[in-house]
Amino acid sequence: MLSACAVAVRAGARRSVRRLPTKTAARATLPVTAAAPQRLRHFSSSAARATDLSTRGMIVQTLSSVGSKREVQQYLSLFTGVSSQRFAVIKVGGAILTDYLDELCDSLAFLYTVGLYPVIVHGAGPQLNSLLEQAGIEPQFEEGIRVTDAKTLRVARDLFLKENLNLVNKLEEKGVHAQPLVTGIFRANYLDKEKWGLVGKVTGVNKQSIETAISNGYLPILTSMAETDDGQILNVNADVAAAELARALEPLKVVYLSEKGGLFDAAGQKISAINLDEEYEQLMSQAWVRYGTRLKIKEIKELLDTLPRTTSVAIIHPGDLQKELFTDSGAGTLIRRGNKLLSATSLSDFKDLNVLKNVLIRDREGPDSKETVDKYIEFLSENPFQAYYDGPMNALAIVLPPNNGRQATLATLTITKSGWLTNVADNIFTTLKKEHPQLVWTVREDDENLSWFFDKSDGSITRHGDVMFWYGIESGDEIIKLMKDFTQHGRAMLGDSNLESRLHRAASNASARSPVAQQTRGYSTMARRPVLSSSAFAQTKGRGYVTQTNPNPPYGKKNASKSGTARVALIGARGYTGQELIRLLDSHPNMDLQHVSSRELAGQTLEGYNKREVVYENLSPEDVRDMEKRGDIDCWVMALPNGVCKPFVDAVYEGRKSSNHKSVIVDLSADYRFDNTWTYGLPELVARSNIAEATQIANPGCYATAAQLGISPLVEHLGGMPHIFGVSGYSGAGTKPSPKNDVNFLTGNIIPYSLTGHIHEREVSTQLGAQVAFIPHVAVWFRGIHHTISIPLNKTMTSRDIRQIYQDRYAGEKLVKVVGEAPLVKNISGKHGVEIGGFEVDKTGKRVVVCATIDNLLKGAATQCLQNMNLALGYAEYEGIPVM
Repeated sequence: MLSACAVAVRAGARRSVRRLPTKTAARATLPVTAAAPQRLRHFSSSAARATDLSTRGMIVQTLSSVGSKREVQQYLSLFTGVSSQRFAVIKVGGAILTDYLDELCDSLAFLYTVGLYPVIVHGAGPQLNSLLEQAGIEPQFEEGIRVTDAKTLRVARDLFLKENLNLVNKLEEKGVHAQPLVTGIFRANYLDKEKWGLVGKVTGVNKQSIETAISNGYLPILTSMAETDDGQILNVNADVAAAELARALEPLKVVYLSEKGGLFDAAGQKISAINLDEEYEQLMSQAWVRYGTRLKIKEIKELLDTLPRTTSVAIIHPGDLQKELFTDSGAGTLIRRGNKLLSATSLSDFKDLNVLKNVLIRDREGPDSKETVDKYIEFLSENPFQAYYDGPMNALAIVLPPNNGRQATLATLTITKSGWLTNVADNIFTTLKKEHPQLVWTVREDDENLSWFFDKSDGSITRHGDVMFWYGIESGDEIIKLMKDFTQHGRAMLGDSNLESRLHRAASNASARSPVAQQTRGYSTMARRPVLSSSAFAQTKGRGYVTQTNPNPPYGKKNASKSGTARVALIGARGYTGQELIRLLDSHPNMDLQHVSSRELAGQTLEGYNKREVVYENLSPEDVRDMEKRGDIDCWVMALPNGVCKPFVDAVYEGRKSSNHKSVIVDLSADYRFDNTWTYGLPELVARSNIAEATQIANPGCYATAAQLGISPLVEHLGGMPHIFGVSGYSGAGTKPSPKNDVNFLTGNIIPYSLTGHIHEREVSTQLGAQVAFIPHVAVWFRGIHHTISIPLNKTMTSRDIRQIYQDRYAGEKLVKVVGEAPLVKNISGKHGVEIGGFEVDKTGKRVVVCATIDNLLKGAATQCLQNMNLALGYAEYEGIPVM
C-alpha cells in the first residue's frame, strides 16, 4: 500500500532492489539490455578469445569478493547496456605505469574477461623528467604546462611508444588482447607556440580507430600525443587528452588512476562522493580546497558540464578499480553532477498534478493502485507536507511534518533508473538532513537495500518484519516513546491516523507488497550490516559500530534497572583513571554512579560528581557479594592495581550463584587480559557484538591500545618483528610516589624501564597474533603516550600505500584519527582518541615507521572503559564521550 509510513523507491537502481511479486520485479533485476547480447559475443564466439559464459560466471564470483554478487551482476548489466566504447575512459599516469603496473593489468584483465572494454590513455611524466635529466635537458614548465621543444618532443615520443608497448605486452601476458594506438587519434592545433612550443590543444578525436579496435576484441591503448593537420606531432597533457576523449565518447565512467586513491578532506579522510550541483560552491569555499585539489575539482566540473548526466568521474587507486566499479560503496572518490532539487509545500506548486500522480503510481501494481494514489493526493491536499524532486521528476521524496508529538516522517521516496543514474538520492538525503533535524521512516526487514538506510540513520528497531529508522533524535525519553509506539502500533504510528485509515481501506486488496527503497552510493564506505531482532535494539554500523542509544537496556540479559539507567559501582577510585571515569559518568545521560570504594578516602564526599551526593566507602568483597546477590549494581568497574581485584571479582561470581541478576564487570587492571573466559575490550579491533554480549570485560592497557591500533592494519604485511619505542607521561606511573612520577627526577631526563618482558609486550603480541618488542619509557610531561613503531614489511610498499591501508581500516572509527605527519603528544592530551601518522618508508621500501599517540588516562583507560560499558549495557558506544 502507498501509505504515509511507506518508503517507496523505483526499481532499477544502482543499489539492489528486492524482488516484488509484480511485473516490477522483472525490471528490478536489471537484466542485460538489448545491446548486451552483442557485447557478449566476445565471451562465446570470438576466435581471439576462448572465454565463455561459464568463465564469465566464475569471474563474477571472483568479483563478488569485493562486493555482493548482486552488486556485481547489477553493475555488469549497467555497463554492458551501452555501446562498447562508451563504458569507460581510464587515464593512467606515468607513476602508475612504473609503480603499479601489475595491479593495473590485473584490473584491466578482469574487465576484459567480463566483456568490458575501457579506453586507456596514458602519460609518462615522471619517466620523461628522468630521461630529460639524463640527456642534460632541464625540464621547463609555464603555468604548470611542460614547455616542449624539438629535443624534448623527440625524447617524449620515444618514451611514450616504449611505455605503450610495455603496457600492451604486459596485458597480452595476462591473456588480454590490446592494441597500441600511438598516432592518429588526437588532432590538435598549437596551444601557444611562442609560449609552450610543441604543445597541442586537442581539436578532434578519431573515434573510428577506437571503435574498430574494440569491435575486433582489443583494448585500445592510447598515448597522449596529437598531430596537426600537416602531420606535426604535439605533446598533450594526459589529463587533457582523457577529458577530450571523454567528450568525444561520452562514457558512463571517466576514471583517473591515482597513487593516493582519491581526494582527501582537511582531516585527511578520503572523500567518498561529491555531487557538484549541490556541493560545488560550498566545497570550493573551504580553506582546505586549494592547489592541486582545487584545480582537479574545477577541471572535473568543467568536463562533466559538457557530458551527459549519466557520466561520472572516479579518482581511484589501480588496485581498487573493481571495487570502485562494481560495489555500491566504491573505493575512491566519485564525482558526479547530481541534480538540483526543487521543493513544494502544496499541490499547487507542482506544474502538472497528473505528472505527480503518475510518479506516485509508477511503483504500484494491482487493481487498486490508482484509487490508493488518489486518496493519497486527497490527503496531501488537506495536510501540510514538504516534497523534494528533480525537474524531470525522476526522484520524489515527501516528508510529513511533526504532528501530535511525533517526529517528521519520510512518507515517500521514489526514484527511477534515470534518477539513479543522475544520483539524486544522496542529494535528497543531504537536503533532508539540512531541513529536517529529526526524521523517521520505515522499510521492510527483508529489503536488500537496508545498508543504505543504515548509513543515513542514527538508529533503528525491528518489529514484525518492519525496520523503523531515525536520525537526529538524541533524547532518551523521545527514543523510548518512539520505540514504544512502534512496538505497539507498528507502521501506523508513523503517519496521521486519519490518513492511515483512509489509505488502508483503499489499498487493502492491492496485490503488491509494500514499496521498497533503492540504494544509491552513499558518502560512507562502510560494510553491510545484519538487521538485529527487536529484542536486541543496538544496531551495528560499519565493522559493528553501535549507532543508537538503547534507553531501555536488555532487561532479560543484563537486568538493568527498571528506570533504564544503569547503576554503577567503582572499586578503587583514588587513582587518576578513576577520577577521569567519574568525570565521564557525571555527564553520561544513562548511567548513575551509586557506589565508590576507596580505603584511603572512606567517609569523604566524592567531588566532581553532580548527579547525587556520593560518599566514599570501603567496600569489602563480602559487601560486593551481597550487593550482587540483591541485584543492586548493573556494572562493576574495577580500577585497582594489578593483582588486587581478584577477591572482588570472585565475590561477584559468588553473588551470582544465588541470584538471577548478572551484572557486567569491567576490569582496568591486567589481571584478566590473558584469560580466555573474559572478553578483551578494544572495540576498534574486537567484534563489538562480542563486547555487547559480554558480562566480564578486560579493559586493554594504555600502551597496548595505541600499539595495537598502530600495528594492526599491517599484520598481514609483516616481514619481521615490530619494535615499539614508547614514552609515557608520569601519570602512567600512578599516584604512589616513585622515581617514575617524581617531577624533579624526571626534569631534563627520560627513564627507560622493563627493557624486556613488559606485560604490555605480551599483551600486544597475544592480541595481534604476532610477536613484538616493546621498550617503555617515562618522561616529564603529565599525561599522554607517544609510540614510534618500526615495522618490517614482507613486500615493497610506498608511504601512500600504507597510509591508504590505515585510512581504509579506520574509516568511520570516531576515536581513531589517521594523520599525515607524526602526531604530537601535546595534541592528544585531554582527548578521547588515538592519532596515527608518520608512515615513513625507508629506501628499501620494506620497513615503515608508524607513530601513534594516546592519552593514557582517557582512551588508554577511562574512555575505553566507558566504550565497553556502553556496549555491554546496551547504550550507544560513544554515549557520554566527546568524540574526536
